[in-house]
Amino acid sequence: MLRLLGILVTVAFAIATAILTWPGFFRLEQVFPVAQVAALRGVVVVAFAIVTVVFLLFAVIRPLRGFALSMALVSAIGAISGGVILGARGYGTGSLPDSTETSVRVMTWNTAGNAMGADEIAQTAVAMDVDIVALPETAASVGEDVAVAMRDLDRPMWVHHVALQPELQDGPQAWQTTLLISPDLGDYSVIEASSDLTSNTEVVPSVVAMPVDGEGPIVVAVHAVAPQPEYMSEWVDDLRWVADQCVDGNVILAGDFNATLDHMTSLGADGFDLGYCDDAAAATGNGAVGTWPTDLPALLSTPIDHVMHSAAWRATGSIVLTNLDGAGSDHRPLVVQLEPAG
Repeated sequence: MLRLLGILVTVAFAIATAILTWPGFFRLEQVFPVAQVAALRGVVVVAFAIVTVVFLLFAVIRPLRGFALSMALVSAIGAISGGVILGARGYGTGSLPDSTETSVRVMTWNTAGNAMGADEIAQTAVAMDVDIVALPETAASVGEDVAVAMRDLDRPMWVHHVALQPELQDGPQAWQTTLLISPDLGDYSVIEASSDLTSNTEVVPSVVAMPVDGEGPIVVAVHAVAPQPEYMSEWVDDLRWVADQCVDGNVILAGDFNATLDHMTSLGADGFDLGYCDDAAAATGNGAVGTWPTDLPALLSTPIDHVMHSAAWRATGSIVLTNLDGAGSDHRPLVVQLEPAG
């Protein structure tokens, strides 16, 4: 009887391990609570490694040896497989390539309601020589302060903005998203469907900016709602909306997607990561470096902030800035360098 129970427990553990390691294969990557656990893939890998060691220790007890070795084998497979997946996405690179005449640098930073101040944002953006800055949870007034500070540092920016219930002067900054674009990329305007929220993410807003002259990329500053239990359906809808923005054309998306690449498994088209876009960090060795929360080490936190691009661009470098973990935001900035694809 105990042997049968051990077999059943091992089989159940193997099924759970497979689901958490390959959630997309089972079409559970957007289902509670698998979505929440799979988001912390680095933590899951460490947990599997610890479980492996624990059961190897239990294996010295003769009556438990078969059960313990079986459990250790399953957890070791989970740890190794998860580690390989993270390794393929990239455990981190420390620098960007030199800018070129044709390169575009994009930074996304969820500012947590301007927790660190406009000057810190501006100085970081200028130091990284960025052309596009996506700032979820940032009020228009803060974005304007950032632009003024960047102008004073010889890096002028145009400010674009979308807010839920803009008539509320003191509404939560999570209801607002700001996008800064360098004049070097031309004039941009926020499309009406994005501005009036008829086509947008459902709970917190995103910004869709179009080049006025038709040249240059469509730029989307993304903010999807977090997959809290009460917002699961809205979160799934948000990811589908974001995927729909990734058309087969000239598109750059940046922001807080509140999703990892695992959650996007079913939303890629023709081999792309999301819609017709690819994740720049994963393509350049930083796809496993977590951007949230900052109170966890980068390789244990969750990579939910992304810069994605259509086939019109190729990513040549990326970096997750870990030296600003104490600046005030619970997100790390991600900076990516893109080049025209051809």
